[in-house]
Amino acid sequence: MKRFIIRSIVILLVFTTVSCSEDTIDIAGLGAVKGRVVRVGTNEPLENVKISTNPGTSTVFTNAEGFYVVENVPAGDYSLSAQREGLLAVFEGITVIPDVELEVVFEMDIETAGNRPPNAATLVTPVDNAVEVPLDIELVWSISDPDDDDLTFTVSLRNEENSNVELFEGITDTTFTLSGLSFNTKYFWQVIASDSINDPVNSATFAFETAAPPNNRIVYTRLVEGNSVIYSADESGGTEIALTALSKNSFRPRRNAATGKIAFLQSVGSQIHLFTMNEDGSQIKQVTSQVGVAGFNLEEIDFSWDANGAKLLFPNQDRLYSINATGSGLSQIYQTTNGNLITEIDKNENTGIIALKTNDLNGYAVEIFTINTAGVVQETVLTGVSGAAGGINLSIDGTRLLYTRDVSGTENTNYRRLDSHVFIHNFGGGATIDVSTDKPSGTNDLDPRFSPNEAGVIYVNTSNDGISVMNIQTVLITDLNSRTTLIENSAMPDWE
Repeated sequence: MKRFIIRSIVILLVFTTVSCSEDTIDIAGLGAVKGRVVRVGTNEPLENVKISTNPGTSTVFTNAEGFYVVENVPAGDYSLSAQREGLLAVFEGITVIPDVELEVVFEMDIETAGNRPPNAATLVTPVDNAVEVPLDIELVWSISDPDDDDLTFTVSLRNEENSNVELFEGITDTTFTLSGLSFNTKYFWQVIASDSINDPVNSATFAFETAAPPNNRIVYTRLVEGNSVIYSADESGGTEIALTALSKNSFRPRRNAATGKIAFLQSVGSQIHLFTMNEDGSQIKQVTSQVGVAGFNLEEIDFSWDANGAKLLFPNQDRLYSINATGSGLSQIYQTTNGNLITEIDKNENTGIIALKTNDLNGYAVEIFTINTAGVVQETVLTGVSGAAGGINLSIDGTRLLYTRDVSGTENTNYRRLDSHVFIHNFGGGATIDVSTDKPSGTNDLDPRFSPNEAGVIYVNTSNDGISVMNIQTVLITDLNSRTTLIENSAMPDWE
């Protein structure tokens, strides 16, 4: 029995020794640890940081001033830690001495302090100094990040025409499609990468040049989202290009082949003014400012190029004005004698003759006549007829004049035309030609212009209900049964 008791005591002593071999704490005496936790670089005090020891004794949290005190810590060696969400944990080796208050200050940094920025993006497409780039182009780049962070991108775009910089932000893919670029323009692009941790990293800057515009000789308008937008197309009605913004009401385009410019009307507040632009829609410039374009029914008002593209003629109520295409040199050159409004103008550069269409406040009492540069009436083409008329256009040699007239003679308060035909007047005394002999009944032919070779006429055909779609058509003067629809859902054509 005695041997059994001795053996049990030995076993108990061995067990106790083994059990105390892990994380032993010397309880020979007690000390304390105090200190402060601040932010790296700024010494800003950090509140609510957890302070603990390993081996574990007690856990405390810093106050609003960043101070802490850990009391009654048994003497011995410890690892003291400071931890708070969003910050990098900090560890400090300490030795606690009985009856001594040890002081430890922690400096903490943000959790991502060790994060590395992304590498600069490598631009892939289009290659640097690419040419003949389409107006809609997909930009492509490649990139890597040493910490595999999620990246977002900003594409910076500018061109050599001005100092404006466009930023396309929030891109999450390594491709981005640019749309609506200008023809024949050099662009510069760059990709800015961000990991939302480090400073953004810029790529190299690449350049590319867009293609030259196609030779679109036909310009016209189309109603888009409540505004009239100017377009151009080739002579088959294809390669259609929008030239003005959807946010602007732009109409009545008139192309000048000699200068490569297109003049047009645009709403500016409550007024209508003359503008010019390049044939690709670039470099839009307001021409009129002091005196705007005004008169009966703005959808009927027309103007004319003058002086080989150096000037423009336009109406304002009963007055005819001339202005330089640069916006200078405004002058009045004619005024009606009966107070009727000038609605349409066309000048022949070869003869100097100006054709005018005037009407009363309701659009009727129409007169179509010509004047010389001194404002003297030369010949009256149309007068004393009932109904609406207009759409004047002089031939290249000045011997013929296109115009339209509602042969029904209808006059009403909403200016509805019932049977508008296109006519060709011969100044030499020849017979007037009715171009609309094959026109479908119940429709109107409007806004005629001679084709560039004057073998045909381009015009608008639409139902006389005043609300149906308008289609641009052409017809040969020598074959009036050759009516062909060229461009659908469009109006106000010009073919130069």
